[in-house]
Amino acid sequence: MQILLIHGPNLNLLGEREPDVYGSTTMEQINEMVRKVAETRGITIIAFQSNHEGSIIDFIHAHRKTAAGIIINPGAYTHYSYAIRDAVAGVNLPAVEVHLSDIKKREPFRQISVIEPVCVAQVSGLGAQSYVKGFEELLKVIEK
Repeated sequence: MQILLIHGPNLNLLGEREPDVYGSTTMEQINEMVRKVAETRGITIIAFQSNHEGSIIDFIHAHRKTAAGIIINPGAYTHYSYAIRDAVAGVNLPAVEVHLSDIKKREPFRQISVIEPVCVAQVSGLGAQSYVKGFEELLKVIEK
């Protein structure tokens, strides 16, 4: 079984970008954390990061027939990318939206997610552990 782990714009700078908001854990460390948890269940994680909306959509489309689900941190695309929202909805895979910070306690524009309605869950505010919790939430749906 394969699960997609998708990181949106600026997440390649985790560990150095606003550590007071996003923590000091790097994207590579997050990928490794999720991979280790997944390996214990015999699951392969396919990690991907892009600062480009179309590349994220292309990645989702390319794996629509081989992946069992999606964990996605859309970054700033969370708040306005109907194109990513439609890609997630269109491939008919269960998806969990994750965020390092608690978007419900951030600036008003960050509190709205156009992606959340097409996901089975949203996990935010747990730092890097949001990804692990997101993986666990996704498995609840996949393993039903």
